[in-house]
Amino acid sequence: MVEIERKFKVADTSFKKGARSSTKMVQGFLNTDPERTVRVRLHNDKGLITIKGRTFAKGTSRREWEFQISADQAKELLEICEPGLIKKTRYKVPVGNHIFEVDEFEGENRGLLIAEIELREELETFEVPSWLGEEVTGQKEYYNSQLSSNPYSQWKK
Repeated sequence: MVEIERKFKVADTSFKKGARSSTKMVQGFLNTDPERTVRVRLHNDKGLITIKGRTFAKGTSRREWEFQISADQAKELLEICEPGLIKKTRYKVPVGNHIFEVDEFEGENRGLLIAEIELREELETFEVPSWLGEEVTGQKEYYNSQLSSNPYSQWKK
């Protein structure tokens, strides 16, 4: 399966007014090699393991496989992940015909707000909400796998 996704910084928290839901998440990485990232995620009582291939040339798409696992399995796998667990709240915000997933990071990534939108094709148009900021699609430092080892709080501003 190929995932087509664009990422943006978020300018302010006004997106929360339109959020349909929010979920606390913890995620870690068993492998952060850009050619094959393996992520473990725990949210609510659900575990997921996700495998992502390298990002294609434009930075908007890559292969992705996701499998549900038990919460207990996810907790066990989080214990053996590479250092730097990611904690965040994910908001689902409908805008026009799409749903933006906005991540509000905690811990060492506190202060970072990133919105993602999944598309059916790379050139698909979508409604741009007022709270959407600079596009960061393809900028590796904004990948969660990179935030786990190089947190936002350590960036030179």
